[in-house]
Amino acid sequence: MLFNTEKTKELIMDYRRNADPHPPICIKGRAVERVSSFKFLGVHIAEDLIWTTNCSKLVKKAHQRLFFLRTLRKNHLSSDILVNFYRCTIKIILTNCITVWYGSCFASDWKALQRVVKTAQRIAGAPLPAIKDIYRKRCLKRAGKIIKDPSTPSHGLFTLLPSGRRYRSLQTKYTRYRNSFFPTAVRLLNSAS
Repeated sequence: MLFNTEKTKELIMDYRRNADPHPPICIKGRAVERVSSFKFLGVHIAEDLIWTTNCSKLVKKAHQRLFFLRTLRKNHLSSDILVNFYRCTIKIILTNCITVWYGSCFASDWKALQRVVKTAQRIAGAPLPAIKDIYRKRCLKRAGKIIKDPSTPSHGLFTLLPSGRRYRSLQTKYTRYRNSFFPTAVRLLNSAS
C-alpha cells in the first residue's frame, strides 16, 4: 500500500495536560500535513472532539436545501410532498451519524439544528419531528441491534441487572463520556422500560 503525502493528513487527539509535542510523521522524507479538523465519512472531526464545526457545516448545507423547499411551496405543491422532500434532502443531512455527535454538542448547536427543522416545518405547513426525538429513536434502535447481536464488540456494555428489567449503568467520570452514545443508550433503555 502506498501513501500519498499530499492527500494524507494527520490529526492528533491528545488530552494529556502536559503533552509533549508530537514529531511529524514522514513518508518518503516528506512531512505529513497536520490539521485541526478533518472530514471523515461526512462527519467533521476536530482534534478536541468539539462538534461545533460539524454542526455549522450541517446547518449551512441544510439551509441550501431549504431554498428548494421554498421553491416547491411557491409552486403550490401539497404539504405531503413538501414533507417527503424534507425527509429525503434535509433530514438526511441533519441526522447523518447523529448518534456519534449529537450527545456531545453544545446547546447553541442543538438550537441551530432545531431552528432548521422549525423553518422547514413552517415552510411545509406540517409537523416535523424534533432533532432530539430523532436522536433518541436512533440511539434506541442502534442499542437494540447491539443487544441482539452478541458478536458485536460493544455487546458487553449492555448487561442486565439481576432483576432482568434494567441495564447496568456505565460509570462515567467525565461529562464528555457521559454524553457519548453508550451511556446515553443505557439511560434511554432504562427509562423506556
